[in-house]
Amino acid sequence: MESLADTLDQVERMLGDSVSNTLHTNGLLGSSDVDLLSVVGRVAAISRLTEALLIEAVANVQQRAEDRPRDERITTALGCRTAKELVQRVTRSSSRTVGALMSGARAIACPVSITTGESLPARYPSMRDAVAAGAVGLDGLLAVAGALDDAACDAAARRAAESELADSARGEGADGGPASCADDLRLQAQVWAMYLDQDGAEPREAHAARKRALTVGTCRDGLVPVHGSLLPEVAGQLGLLFDSILNPKGDGPAHPEGVRFAEAGVDDPIPSQADLRSRAQKQHDALATILGVAATSGALPTIGGAAPTLVVQVSVEDLVAGRGHAHVPGASAPVSLSVARHIACTGAVQRVVTDDAGRIVAIHNLDRVFNAHQRKAITLRDGGCIIPGCHVSATWCEIHHVTEHAKGGQTCTDNGVLLCWHHHRTLDSSGWRIRMRGGVPEVRGPSWWDASITWRAVTNSPIRMRERLRSRRE
Repeated sequence: MESLADTLDQVERMLGDSVSNTLHTNGLLGSSDVDLLSVVGRVAAISRLTEALLIEAVANVQQRAEDRPRDERITTALGCRTAKELVQRVTRSSSRTVGALMSGARAIACPVSITTGESLPARYPSMRDAVAAGAVGLDGLLAVAGALDDAACDAAARRAAESELADSARGEGADGGPASCADDLRLQAQVWAMYLDQDGAEPREAHAARKRALTVGTCRDGLVPVHGSLLPEVAGQLGLLFDSILNPKGDGPAHPEGVRFAEAGVDDPIPSQADLRSRAQKQHDALATILGVAATSGALPTIGGAAPTLVVQVSVEDLVAGRGHAHVPGASAPVSLSVARHIACTGAVQRVVTDDAGRIVAIHNLDRVFNAHQRKAITLRDGGCIIPGCHVSATWCEIHHVTEHAKGGQTCTDNGVLLCWHHHRTLDSSGWRIRMRGGVPEVRGPSWWDASITWRAVTNSPIRMRERLRSRRE
């Protein structure tokens, strides 16, 4: 009878030949979009199955390294100190990856009783079945197990939550939606954990409050070290203040030299110095800004609908030519148009144009911009970008008029939804459709995501998801 190792050896040779041929001939370049996505899906399915087998094998390695006398352990025989070291040497993976494999193994392994030799049930049997079927991979398994492990509840309640999450991973959940990805499973598991944890967050918060700290050290080599641990709400507020100052659209390898502006009539952009600051350095400078503003006026930068409105005074000639000087309230010296544009990037600009006599000849009205109170309300309702599978937070989202403003759509909460920059810009061509029904956003996805092309109410708000879960369970 052929062993599992022999079978896997044959699979490795066959798959290796296909991979080698594809990469050497660039075989995917000529494939259609449908064929390419089919390859991605099939490879992902194979990867989940191999992960399932790898998790089971690691679980057996762990058991043979922990449940036997030291001289009989597999680690001792092969000259390794721990099971993690042994697995890392065999798989050639990073310590972090092997740690994740071992955590997944502990979640779904069927341990053997030392006294009777019987195979005991797994901690998460439904997730074990889902992993075995290839419906969920290691990251999805850890997302579920990590959230439910922290929930203070009995075994029966945890088992019920795990069963429903496994159904969601298969695409057989109560909402009838397609199979959930790992990030969706993490969010659903967190909602379940909140629902099951009858004590709430108070015990953890009391422990955290006792450990909160912030210390400022002694200046050395021109720098003062700062150490500490912040409570979640304090860190959240600080993060929002950072977000109000730092512009993420200039970050990343796609824009290595930041935003650049071109002179009128010149084809090549004006050479500009790249922003070489690290994220940590940018946050340091943002904190300096926050402290300076707080110490003087108490006014802090905001984001979204309440972004500062910059009034720039500039001559018509300079405005048309794109050169010259501009004047900003509070600044005694004139600034260049480039500086004005950079300042304007933080918020909306209301442009007022006057003629030579001083008469106002043009005003760009900003009535279509959602105000700060509307944005907060829409954020509470939507939680982030409403396109399923997108996890861009509300901080970086734009508010989309479901019925266009130019076509009479009102600037109100019943006509605004949160969309990330990408989904907002590609909404007309991506296949996603949005409508409002009773003030609640609904999304209809493209056929590759949802074959039934059904309108579905959507939200990423943990509170709303928990209420929907409670209503369904009741």
